[in-house]
Amino acid sequence: MKGEPAGLIIGVSIGVVIGVLLAISGFFCIRYHRRRLQIGNSSSRRTATIPIRANGADSCTILSDSTIGPDSPVKSGRNGSSFWLEGFKKSNVVSMSGIPEYSYKDLQKATYNFTTLIGQGAFGPVYKAQMSTGETVAVKVLATDSKQGEKEFQTEVKLLGRLHHRNLVNLIGYCAEKGQHMLIYVYMSKGSLASHLYSEKHEPLSWDLRVLIALDVARGLEYLHDGAVPPVIHRDIKSSNILLDQSMRARVADFGLSREEMVDKHAANIRGTFGYLDPEYISTRNFTKKSDVYSFGVLLFELIAGRNPQQGLMEYVELAAMNTEGKVGWEEIVDSRLNGNCHMQELNEVAALAYKCVNRAPKKRPSMRDIVQVLSRMLKMRHNRKHMKSSSSVTDEVTIDVNQPETKIQMAEHRREESADSIADTYEV
Repeated sequence: MKGEPAGLIIGVSIGVVIGVLLAISGFFCIRYHRRRLQIGNSSSRRTATIPIRANGADSCTILSDSTIGPDSPVKSGRNGSSFWLEGFKKSNVVSMSGIPEYSYKDLQKATYNFTTLIGQGAFGPVYKAQMSTGETVAVKVLATDSKQGEKEFQTEVKLLGRLHHRNLVNLIGYCAEKGQHMLIYVYMSKGSLASHLYSEKHEPLSWDLRVLIALDVARGLEYLHDGAVPPVIHRDIKSSNILLDQSMRARVADFGLSREEMVDKHAANIRGTFGYLDPEYISTRNFTKKSDVYSFGVLLFELIAGRNPQQGLMEYVELAAMNTEGKVGWEEIVDSRLNGNCHMQELNEVAALAYKCVNRAPKKRPSMRDIVQVLSRMLKMRHNRKHMKSSSSVTDEVTIDVNQPETKIQMAEHRREESADSIADTYEV
């Protein structure tokens, strides 16, 4: 009988201990759950997102709480699903990307009430503007009723705020005021490469200058692919997006369709310019660095042939390739406006490089770094040939009228060549 009370006491004790342990475990579980909720709530309060829906695939950039304070440029849209870059105080001239904001009134005055039209972009007109500081800039006004224009605005401000290279057109400001959205760029006085290839208003580009322009573009793309962190894919390389400055130095422009490589590479809708689009991208909807390489190859053939890719350029190239086997014999496609004034070895080397760039298999295409090295080596050989030629011949003294337009162009090209020769074997990011 004495054993029964003892067993009862032991059983009750064990039950109490188990109950206490369960209570303690429940307490810590509840506390842990509440702490996670608090962390989640505080994180949601400290961050906001700006959807970048370029070309059908969504991505977003996380902003720190320093960008969404009371003076923040970010405002919620009507439906709360997107944000728009506007609402800056006039005294605050630094945007979330570190790019200055300009007032609508200042740009209206600088463009003489938007009467200085110099071009028409894919998403709106482009005006020449004379700022109060004396600086000349280009102002691109994005169509207010264009969803693609809104995407381009957000993408360019986001990307060009961190991309800086001498072969990229610099974004120096923007305006988001009175329902207008404008991008302000460095003014490129010589216009687009396309205008020099096809407009009768310009003298034909010399062969030497065409190769120099190709190297400038290649350097810009090399920086996007290998120098930018994370890497950037341009996605719209074409002659109208290559702009030339006063010394005929080329810069890559228009980053409205560009994407960071780390973003999902699959696009729901095909974006870009037909004639320059990578066939692999069209069939799979996947874009990579090699998609830019393909477009650059088309641009090289455009420089060689002076023919628009949207008017059968690549068919013309494929017919020529049947006779050249992709290596030599490309003379038949040379731009007739050159009148045969080109170095045949360089021509075949550039054409062979271009043909590798447009290979149907992306893996067989060279990288932009490889392309820069080939073109740089070509210019170095050109420099050596000229040096040997000049050292083996006696030059006569010639009087030159530097006021003649033709002489000015030749002098500008000569300066470009000297500059390129000095850096031909230098890698730059």
